[in-house]
Amino acid sequence: MTTRKLFVVSAGLSQPSSSRLLADHLATATARELRARGEEVEVRTIELRDHAHDVVNNTLTGFAPGALREVLDAVAAADGLIVVTPTFRASYSGLFKSFFDVVEEEALADKPVLIGATGGTPRHSLVLEHAVRPLFAYLRSVVVPTGVYAASEDWGTGGGKAHQGLAQRIDRAAGEMAALITMREPVTVADPFESAPSFDQLLG
Repeated sequence: MTTRKLFVVSAGLSQPSSSRLLADHLATATARELRARGEEVEVRTIELRDHAHDVVNNTLTGFAPGALREVLDAVAAADGLIVVTPTFRASYSGLFKSFFDVVEEEALADKPVLIGATGGTPRHSLVLEHAVRPLFAYLRSVVVPTGVYAASEDWGTGGGKAHQGLAQRIDRAAGEMAALITMREPVTVADPFESAPSFDQLLG
């Protein structure tokens, strides 16, 4: 059985961050839904703050340093992507946008993406619909119908437990994400050196 690869991107800037907390909840719920459908799952989570300097360097030079190159390749090889950004000035964060600016143009085409965002107040919940969803529509991703926004009041006191309303949104989005992933063939990435001539062929 092929293992499904779930790649999780958290753009939170603090440690700990509510964006990472939401990302973890979404990843756990999606993995659970995939396993319930008989799929093996491999989950990988990155914090964009750990790659911020490399993202800027890539933006300036057009070349991804080694660690970032490996992350970008993993994004392309994923069967599904979970992305969570904090809300800055009623939109996604600059680091979040900068990262997806350096992702290869075709890497997210037809890839299921579950979008999430966090903020201090429910008033910013439309950030998912007027900023995050259009970004991934432009990248030709298949965005899960249910986006998940979490305000400060959506979390319980202590332990990072989601209140009932948030927990229900997470479960609904996770089910939709799992359905989108399982209706597609597992992602395969071609080896760029597979068709390269052998040393003997070059000599001949």
